[in-house]
Amino acid sequence: MALRRAASLLLRPRLRAPVPIPTPKTPNPLLLPPRRHFSQLPPPPVPASAAAAAAAVAEEAEEAFEAAKGTKDLLAAFSRLEAVMPPSDKRLALACIKLGQHLEASGAADPSRVLALALRSLGILEATPNSATSTTASHSDAVSLAMALHLAGSASFDLSRFHDALSFLTRSLRLVSPLLPSSSSAAAASGDDDAQGFDVRPVAHAVRLQLANVKTALGRREEALADMRACLDLKESILPPGSRELGAAYRDLAEAYSTVLDFKEALPLCEKALELHQSTLGKNSVEVAHDRRLLGVIYTGLEQHEQALQQNEMSQKVMKSWGVAGDELLHAEIDAANIKIALGKCDEAVTVLRNVSKQVEKDSEIRALVFISMAKALANQEKAGDTKRCLEIACDILEKKELAAPDKVAEAYVEVSSLYEMVNEFDKAISLLKRSLGMLERIPQAQHMEGNVAARIGWLLLLTGKVSEAVPYLEDAVERMKDSFGPKHYGVGYVYNNLGAAYMEIGRPQSAAQMFALAKEVMDVSLGPHHSDTIEACQSLANAYNAMGSYALAMEFQKRVVDSWRNHGPSARDELKEAIRLYEQIKIKALSCLSPENSAIALPEPLEKEQLAGLHTLPAEMEMLCMMITALVVMAA
Repeated sequence: MALRRAASLLLRPRLRAPVPIPTPKTPNPLLLPPRRHFSQLPPPPVPASAAAAAAAVAEEAEEAFEAAKGTKDLLAAFSRLEAVMPPSDKRLALACIKLGQHLEASGAADPSRVLALALRSLGILEATPNSATSTTASHSDAVSLAMALHLAGSASFDLSRFHDALSFLTRSLRLVSPLLPSSSSAAAASGDDDAQGFDVRPVAHAVRLQLANVKTALGRREEALADMRACLDLKESILPPGSRELGAAYRDLAEAYSTVLDFKEALPLCEKALELHQSTLGKNSVEVAHDRRLLGVIYTGLEQHEQALQQNEMSQKVMKSWGVAGDELLHAEIDAANIKIALGKCDEAVTVLRNVSKQVEKDSEIRALVFISMAKALANQEKAGDTKRCLEIACDILEKKELAAPDKVAEAYVEVSSLYEMVNEFDKAISLLKRSLGMLERIPQAQHMEGNVAARIGWLLLLTGKVSEAVPYLEDAVERMKDSFGPKHYGVGYVYNNLGAAYMEIGRPQSAAQMFALAKEVMDVSLGPHHSDTIEACQSLANAYNAMGSYALAMEFQKRVVDSWRNHGPSARDELKEAIRLYEQIKIKALSCLSPENSAIALPEPLEKEQLAGLHTLPAEMEMLCMMITALVVMAA
């Protein structure tokens, strides 16, 4: 029962939202080891009667501390414990952990005080001869030190000291990982009499969960997802099948994948959550409504809009049957309107949005979202004037909310800028994006969004001919996005491609070729070599080598473009025709370079006709000619 209660307490917290603001936490799940884990230090050499009296006083103080419940009682009992125990007593270290966990969970103290308790505990535990850092450490020593490190990491996170938090938590994970049941080290540790019966999995779960929070705050979303996946694995091993908490865990991970736009990974997880909640709570439970709403978001991301609308409507039906009202239902209705817009049902969407606007306050954040969605519907109907008026109203509301909810406002500004872009108001779009970026840079947990916004600014500046202004934004975006999403994320590939285009515009073809090569490498992995955007990156690389006069390399990559479009079949007929034209053009330049006096050499014409008629491979004699040209160009160089 004790373990089940521990697991129940552990599993209450949820991974925070993509751009969280630290808030008072739910009760900390980590439980102190049983009292029999405490290793008492030998008393100082005093007369036996005095030693016995001191031991009795210490034991009484310890029992009083363990029995204390409220913050006031715990603080008083801790003060008494401090007074009667040596400063290096291991029991005092464990008391620091317990008090720190309570203060953190209840929000009764500043995080700096919690951190001080954690560091005090660490100092005692690490100075103990058989501490977890030594080769003779016991199972309980390692767990105690891991818990102190977790507390230090959690407090550092609340103080926005994310790198300190990462260091503490990484050390904690390193200690508990070998003790998990699946580890070979655990078998050896299980023989430790001091630790028999103590389940380390809840401790490992708490450490992983906080690591995910820290990495999310640092913008390292892919790494955070790995920690969340490990959290789910631990929950699956702790909780009984069919547990409601397990269903919520599936949904949390699905939501995290949706945040990084990985909807394919999110879908099966959300479906598992729905199946589990339906079987345990019934088809009309609130949890099922939450699952269906998230499914609607996921199907929208997968561009399966009919399924998205169906899930959204079912979610709303359940919420209304339970009397769930307020912001949650209104957000669901706005989601439904956005799905209708994607389906081309703009008039229906506007009707829904007008109904929602009647239910909210004039200057509320939801009203701003209503006008943003209404602008989207009007923009799709090519009503530019009405679109701009809606966006102006939304911006007026959002401006008043900048101090209260900077993360949400910054995100909304990004969406508003995309709508200004749709109606060709590029300067306004760029201005809003710069405003959003300035706000995000002041929010420590929003680093993952900074790269996206900087990339968008760079792209719009490039689009409007302000190339020299675009370059620093694109260079900055590449680094930020690599840190947040990993070097092989498709978004990084697109930024490399745009940066290459910018370098081409300012006459730096060698730098451009570097960027296009990186873009192609990323897109080959993330999108596949035959994706249209990957082919375009290869085309850009061929163009860059052509501009540099590196005709051998230009021909090589242009040939790949031809082959790739050919694999698309008749649907890519026009693209193939243009790729062949460019290929012929490069060959002419290559021959002209070798024989300037014969610059007008005529190359065989049937190539293009044969390619377009049957989409066959290059004739054998042309392949041989290409190989000869390549070899000669290389020799000439």
